[in-house]
Amino acid sequence: MKHNELPSERYFGDLEQVFTFYGAMPTGVTISENGRIFVNFPKWGDDVKFTVGEIVKNKLVPYPDLNTNKVDYNNLDKCFISVQSVVADGSGTLWVLDTASPNFSEPIKDGAKLVSVDLATNKIKRSYVFSEDVVLPTTYLNDVRIDYRVGDAGYAYITDSSDKGPGAIIVLDLSTGKAFRRLNGDESTSSDPNFLPKVEGKILLNRNKDGSTSRITTASDGIAISPDGEVLYFCPMASRNLYFIQTKLLRDRNITEAELSAKVKYLGEKGASDGMITDAKGVVYAGDYENNSIRTIMPDGTMKTLVHDPRILWPDTLTIGRDKYLYFTANQLHRQARYNYGKDQRQKPYVLFRIKISELPAPTK
Repeated sequence: MKHNELPSERYFGDLEQVFTFYGAMPTGVTISENGRIFVNFPKWGDDVKFTVGEIVKNKLVPYPDLNTNKVDYNNLDKCFISVQSVVADGSGTLWVLDTASPNFSEPIKDGAKLVSVDLATNKIKRSYVFSEDVVLPTTYLNDVRIDYRVGDAGYAYITDSSDKGPGAIIVLDLSTGKAFRRLNGDESTSSDPNFLPKVEGKILLNRNKDGSTSRITTASDGIAISPDGEVLYFCPMASRNLYFIQTKLLRDRNITEAELSAKVKYLGEKGASDGMITDAKGVVYAGDYENNSIRTIMPDGTMKTLVHDPRILWPDTLTIGRDKYLYFTANQLHRQARYNYGKDQRQKPYVLFRIKISELPAPTK
């Protein structure tokens, strides 16, 4: 029997290639209600010409313009420094989460923020700049979900995926601009100390140029909100565990951290994920970066694999369009130099994929 006739791993799922990136490595992607596609590029060492872009007529252009993507130290609330996540709310606004942490540095003072952009005018509406008791020196702002059904103007829930300090869920009142940390350093927002990820057949570790190694310790990263806004799902990146909590508990400052921790529910092992998203029926979609896959978690807790494909080299951010497709970036994060003794193993292009799920995105209002 010839080698190519031997049994081999079975791949499945009708994956479509949407766009290829030959420049900087993307993380976040989002689709507006009108089908506009936005992508972001954090400053992790690549030559990032703009940290937020839009795919227009199959070309990548800076969004909203090149000037906004240049660091202006006199107007840090009006520029993008190093963006980790972009989220369109389905109602005409693009939310831009700016870590202000190029190369995972300590966040630039007064630079870490959540910015709302009016998609009709492509102008910044408001910048929510985080105070130093919310964005700590160790904080890395990762992903955000919006719900307009609570409070005077809605709330945002943001993951702090720090690998050097406490993970947390940051809760932001969009009316007052007040934010606070919840589940700070909790087991549910922290890396699993026994977690050893295996990607492309190899154990994934921080592997430094000097030959030293250490475990991956990235905290709460993936986040998804139920269609009614009542439940928040979240997961540390350095873990295979899925957790959820009622959002009303997160918003209630009268509930102590200890009481809040006791209210977190464990949903089981779902595979190791970076990004997550929910559809209008309440199904959670989660990347499975160890297995080149996307998983689905049904409302009753049952799980299945939606797509398994060798091209899914680190599924990062997931988003759902009104066209009823699930979109996600595959950016080879694990092949970066920091995991390979200083040698960059990534092969361009990075890819934006999609797969038909025949469901709409979860509403925000």
